Amino acid sequence: MKFTDCLFEEVKDIWESYLNHSFVREIGEGTLPKDKFKRYLIQDYLYLKEFSKVFAMGIIKADTVKEMKFFNNAVKGSIEDEAAIHIEYMKKLGVLPIEAEKCEYELVSSSYTSYMQSVSLIGGVKEIVMATLPCTWSYNYIGHYLYENYKENLDNNYYKDWIEMYADNEFDDVLNEWLEYTNELCKNLNESEIKKLKEIFIKSSLYELGFWNMAYEGVKK
Repeated sequence: MKFTDCLFEEVKDIWESYLNHSFVREIGEGTLPKDKFKRYLIQDYLYLKEFSKVFAMGIIKADTVKEMKFFNNAVKGSIEDEAAIHIEYMKKLGVLPIEAEKCEYELVSSSYTSYMQSVSLIGGVKEIVMATLPCTWSYNYIGHYLYENYKENLDNNYYKDWIEMYADNEFDDVLNEWLEYTNELCKNLNESEIKKLKEIFIKSSLYELGFWNMAYEGVKK
């Protein structure tokens, strides 16, 4: 069994709760109140800003030029490619990126990104991958679920572009590169390393759930 398969087995119940979450379900239905989506967009835009710094630490701690390029592409993917859809929606909702950056981090956003950054400072490349992979992987997981279950009604769904971005082939390719890299990186681990890496992966997955809760339920400080 590949290491990524083992990781998925550890979090499949958590990830299933993403699919059943009111925020995610209402995006698929197109019924999510725009004020909730606006709050989510701002917090996720701030999240991506901090998320990219974790990948930047990957560049510093990488052993090879190939790995450095891999993490460099991840930085670009976070603050340029993925952030683009946030910027597009925020502008529709009357929020400019410069205004979003001035907003306060909610507790979950701050705690989650601080956790990943602490992992990146203390750990190495493997730990950085475990802390960040749940975000990329679970968004693709959610995107495909929403597309397959709501594709017949997407044309009239305000959130169509968001759903399609996380379910498209380009995002699939990015994820597959990460999964392949993870499996290569984690080929020869001892039991202690496996336990430690799984714990990081699970904790980030739980933070993802907390982020959905925050986005739907409102400000919690």
